[in-house]
Amino acid sequence: MLTIFAIVVVVAVVTAGVIFLVGPERIWSFVGPPDLGPVEFETLERHITPNDALVCPPDLCEAKSDLTPPLFAVDAATLRAAMAKVIATEPRTTLIDRNDTTLTERYIQRSALLKFPDTIVVRYIEPPEGGTTLAVYSRSQLGHSDLGVNLARLKRWLRKLALYVGELPSPAHQG
Repeated sequence: MLTIFAIVVVVAVVTAGVIFLVGPERIWSFVGPPDLGPVEFETLERHITPNDALVCPPDLCEAKSDLTPPLFAVDAATLRAAMAKVIATEPRTTLIDRNDTTLTERYIQRSALLKFPDTIVVRYIEPPEGGTTLAVYSRSQLGHSDLGVNLARLKRWLRKLALYVGELPSPAHQG
């Protein structure tokens, strides 16, 4: 029994040593590229495992959203600039793609210790009634569960955005 335990400990220590010597980012690249690519919010199909989070206006996404985004009291260019400030406060986050035609950006954010990559796609939407809202999909490349990391990230980003630009009152709060 002690021998089996010793073997397990040795294997775990050697594995951890290899990961840290080679670098976690390089190890995870064997699973596939860290960027999971763009998404079409209108036809998005969520992961079947609990390792993603979605913020989306109800009239855009068919997929079940975890949160409904607020309507911000600014145009898309101003909201994008505010999001750049939010991203600047987020550690280990890199802009991967920016499309000015579709008003879409894609980021990779890595976890602190093991550098697990998550892909985050943001689309800015200017509804006819004014202001700007957004759709955001955050998903993990690795693991069955993200332990709530993706949803916590989206809540944090929305909270920071609201501090920078403010939200328009929802129709339920008017009048």
